[in-house]
Amino acid sequence: MDKIRIKGGVPLEGVIPIGGAKNAALPLMAASLLTPDTLTLANVPNLADIATMANLLVQHGVTVAVDEADGNGGQVLELSAAHITSTTAPYDLVRKMRASILVLGPLLARYGRARVSLPGGCAIGPRPVDLHIKGLQRLGAEVELHGGYIDARAPKGLQGAEIAFPAVSVGATENLLMAATLAEGETLLINAAREPEITDLANCLVAMGARIDGIGTDRLSIVGSGRLHGTTHAIIPDRIETGTYVMAAAATDGEVQLTGTRIDLVATLVRTLEGAGVEVSAVADGLKVRRRSRSLEGVDIMTEPYPGFPTDLQAQMMALMASARGASMITETIFENRFMHVPELARMGANITVHGTSALVRGVPCLMGAPVMATDLRASVSLVVAGLVAEGETLINRVYHLDRGYEKIEEKLAACGARIERQRDA
Repeated sequence: MDKIRIKGGVPLEGVIPIGGAKNAALPLMAASLLTPDTLTLANVPNLADIATMANLLVQHGVTVAVDEADGNGGQVLELSAAHITSTTAPYDLVRKMRASILVLGPLLARYGRARVSLPGGCAIGPRPVDLHIKGLQRLGAEVELHGGYIDARAPKGLQGAEIAFPAVSVGATENLLMAATLAEGETLLINAAREPEITDLANCLVAMGARIDGIGTDRLSIVGSGRLHGTTHAIIPDRIETGTYVMAAAATDGEVQLTGTRIDLVATLVRTLEGAGVEVSAVADGLKVRRRSRSLEGVDIMTEPYPGFPTDLQAQMMALMASARGASMITETIFENRFMHVPELARMGANITVHGTSALVRGVPCLMGAPVMATDLRASVSLVVAGLVAEGETLINRVYHLDRGYEKIEEKLAACGARIERQRDA
């Protein structure tokens, strides 16, 4: 497996381009199943998860055409689901990425049948699909679980209904939002997730002919349409990639400009980092990051659904706080088992004590380079952040996780002075 080698201690200085949001691109690609027309998506990042979703859609019969350049560094995908040949999403593809379950709602809504393997993805604790299933049942679907598959049928089509989520779920909101666009009558989603990626999906669905009210709120009203049509849609910037490079710049005491992104997408992170002594300011086509003083100050965070602190930035924040002055309390409320990066950071000298869903981080004067192992996507990039500030050499193993969510990370960091390289398997 590939490894990444970092020699730390160099402040990042320069410009880093931010790509399109992976977590917006995946449901938007699944939305192509809702129409026989072509859906064209711009600003699509070139990532392993995008390739996995494309392969899954091709298996269903979707034609996927890729243009490597859209003028902003992203890909353009043209997806046509005019001739679907299969409504089964097989285990061999779905096991690679949890977002594969997002084909369930569109397939069921358009074809009245979907058979989707129970999903895989990062090992960050159980993420049950019961909210997806119960929501589809409220829309009139018959759903059975057997042989590791979700088998859903709606031979007479889906019917609009009121669905109140007992807990905020991004994936369930996306799946049911897409399904409701082709259901008969009105669907009301209550306690819906409000992430920017869901707003992006809703805006694209409206451009495809869907009738959706309450976009950006936790109460979405969808009046089903008999048919959606194609459109062209540019995917929003990746707020998690943005936040990651913000913290990498802050950790190294550098000054970096991030282009192709927006400060409003990381507003909660920006407010949090102000307390740590980091200044993030909006500039033309992006934002700029620098420290206000030599030392970082410890701050507390608790992950919450949007607009709270993102769980996908928790590991990076822990790496940042590992060398801050004082102590920080980091509490994870979204996923179980999302502190797997703690032992690896400890190998680099971090002083972290875990108490249930909280981790007490006592800042140390300096982290030390060490061989470490990535356990999931965001944990892997937290080790990159730590390696950039550590004395000596850090060797990160199992970096295939990184390729699921960060495009050309070594090139982007190296362009800002980082001593980083990928060691490829022979």
